[in-house]
Amino acid sequence: MELKDIRVGFVGFGNMAKAMARGMIRAGMPCKNITACARSWDKLVINSEEMGIIPCRDVYEASYYSDLVIVAVKPYQVETVLEEHKEVLNEKAVISVASGLGFEWYENFLEENTQHLTILPNTAVEIGKGVILRERTHSLQGEIAAKADILLNSLGYVEEVDDDLMNVGSAITGCGINFAYMFVDSIADGAVKMGMPKPLAYRLAAEMIKGAGEMVLISGRHIGQLRDEVCSPGGTTIKGVAALEEAGFRSAVIKAVEAAMTLSPQKD
Repeated sequence: MELKDIRVGFVGFGNMAKAMARGMIRAGMPCKNITACARSWDKLVINSEEMGIIPCRDVYEASYYSDLVIVAVKPYQVETVLEEHKEVLNEKAVISVASGLGFEWYENFLEENTQHLTILPNTAVEIGKGVILRERTHSLQGEIAAKADILLNSLGYVEEVDDDLMNVGSAITGCGINFAYMFVDSIADGAVKMGMPKPLAYRLAAEMIKGAGEMVLISGRHIGQLRDEVCSPGGTTIKGVAALEEAGFRSAVIKAVEAAMTLSPQKD
C-alpha cells in the first residue's frame, strides 16, 4: 500500500489542514484523493482550486469517499460540527487534530466501534518536516491503522506519546515552532543591527537552528556537552550566553511553555 492508495477528507480547512494537505501532495498523494469542507464555502473553493483538491458542501460529502477523516476545526466546534454525521464517520477512521480532545472524549462522543486517533502536528508538515504527536491510546485497526501510519509518516517525524503528555508535548512542538521563529527573527535583528542584510541573517539563523537540532539528535552527546564545546573561556559565545541569562532567556522560555500548557482545553 502506498500514499496514492489513501483517500483523505478534511473537516475544517484552516492553516493546519492546509499545511497537512500541501504536505500530502508534496509526498505524492494525488490531489483528487483529498476532499475538504469548511464553514466558508467561497474561501474553501479558492483554497481548493489553488491546491487542486475537491471542495465539499458538508461533512457527509467530504467523508463519504474518504478512508481517513481529519477533524481540523477548533476544539469547541467539534461536537457541533460532527453531531449529525456520526453514522458516516462510523464507517471511516477519525483522526483529530483538535487540541485537548483525546481518546476518552471521542470514545464517549462517537458511535460505538468508530475507529479514531488523536494527533497534534505542527505546521512544518507542509514540507514533510513536521513533528506529529500521536496519542498512545487509539482504536485504529488493520488496514485503516496501516493507512494512518503511511499518511502520518509521509508528513514528518511521528512520536507516540502517553495520553496525559499530549498537551505539554504540543506546547513544545506545536507552539514551540513559533518560539523558534521568534528566535530566528530576533537573532536576525541583532545581525541587522551590526550591519548584515536581513535575508542573509535569516538564512544563516535558520541553517544554524537546523544544524543544532541535528547535532542534538545525531551526535549522541548530552546537550550540556554540546554547549560546553562551543563556549571557550573568555570567548564570544559565553559572553552572548551571559547576556541571554541576564535578560532572563531561560526563564522566559520556561514561562512560555507553561503558558501554552495552561491555555490548552484540557486545562481550562
